[in-house]
Amino acid sequence: MTEPLKIALAGLGTVGGGVVRLLETNRDLIARRAGRPIEVVAISARDRAKDRGVDLSPFRWVDDTGSLATLAGVDVVVELIGGSDGPALALARNSIAAGRAFVTANKAMIAHHGLELASAAEAKGVALKYEAAVAGGIPVIKGLREGAAANELAHVYGILNGTCNYILTTMEAEGRDFAEVLAEAQALGYAEADPSFDIDGVDAAHKLSILASLAFGTKIDFDSVEITGIRHVLAADIAEAAALGFRVRLLGYAETLGDGLFQRVHPHLVPLNHPLAHVAGSLNAVVAEGNFVGRLLFEGRGAGDGPTASAVVADLIDIARGEYGPAFAMPVASLAARLAADAGERRGRAYLRFTVEDKVGVLAEIAAAMRDSNVSIESLIQRGAQGDGGVLVAIVTHESPERNIAQALERLEGSPSIRGRPMLMHILD
Repeated sequence: MTEPLKIALAGLGTVGGGVVRLLETNRDLIARRAGRPIEVVAISARDRAKDRGVDLSPFRWVDDTGSLATLAGVDVVVELIGGSDGPALALARNSIAAGRAFVTANKAMIAHHGLELASAAEAKGVALKYEAAVAGGIPVIKGLREGAAANELAHVYGILNGTCNYILTTMEAEGRDFAEVLAEAQALGYAEADPSFDIDGVDAAHKLSILASLAFGTKIDFDSVEITGIRHVLAADIAEAAALGFRVRLLGYAETLGDGLFQRVHPHLVPLNHPLAHVAGSLNAVVAEGNFVGRLLFEGRGAGDGPTASAVVADLIDIARGEYGPAFAMPVASLAARLAADAGERRGRAYLRFTVEDKVGVLAEIAAAMRDSNVSIESLIQRGAQGDGGVLVAIVTHESPERNIAQALERLEGSPSIRGRPMLMHILD
């Protein structure tokens, strides 16, 4: 009998339990596809007594999670703890140093330390795999690293956070405001008790920085991602977008501009004829555009025990087959170091929403700021007074450099006629 691939599993939360269930449920199928059995031999988690709905009695329990890195008889360490640093990073470093293959679902750790870990894995000749770190069960890492490997990619972008997409599409369907839908999402378990990582765009930015590295052959640069979340999107913005033929989605978007790398997470207006406009609920979707393959669309469930466990086990099957290469599609030494591109040079259309005082001259003030910044207005909609007496003004601009739009907003800063912060959303054209 072929020697099984022996796994040590760190973390028995939703995903860890899912991995155990998947390996047991599809044991024979996985063994046939991998060419050998895949067996969990050791596990570790914070609470030994917790009922996780799976039988853990066949496995060796290890109280010291860090010791899994050097435990005898282990071929692969699977990390499902989370966190960019701390125990997860120590386990990754020590496992690779000990010559063990390493599989993780930890997008924060890969975004911040992926290059270091990939370089160490290359030096040791072991696998570093992280399919589950981006878009759950969607095989987008494999798709970019292998399926699109022969293509020069122009863009990679998509819906990378299911919590935000659930909130936005629920607001869209039911006309409710952000705070109310967020509270409901927390009650249903779609959002964390502290949802800031999701709704402020940080989770999507981690994933985008990984996708950009794979797509463009560049070193991961999470720190240069421009990040804006959905906290300030109003139901009125979504209604205005619908009236204009768009839907609001939080997108991560990356492209190369000259010698620079542009990376942004930001709410966008997506045209109804674009496939991302029809990605609803907690689904994720990623679009990549190659010079020979054309547009590729990856869509599916981006989180949860089943999809994420599926991605983890897919990585294990690759390792069992001996099918793995550089973590970022090419050796770390071949990855290009690119500076952050100047977003001001990008051209496009934008949606701007202002809450203004209900008085004469406000529209003229806004129009003058646009004129003086060389921004042409394509359409302008003014709605009646809201409950607080403010008036909503929504503008769609013609295509112009982003720098000009930023200058127009700077000219309006401090205006006594404008309440609060204007909302800017770029239009995906």
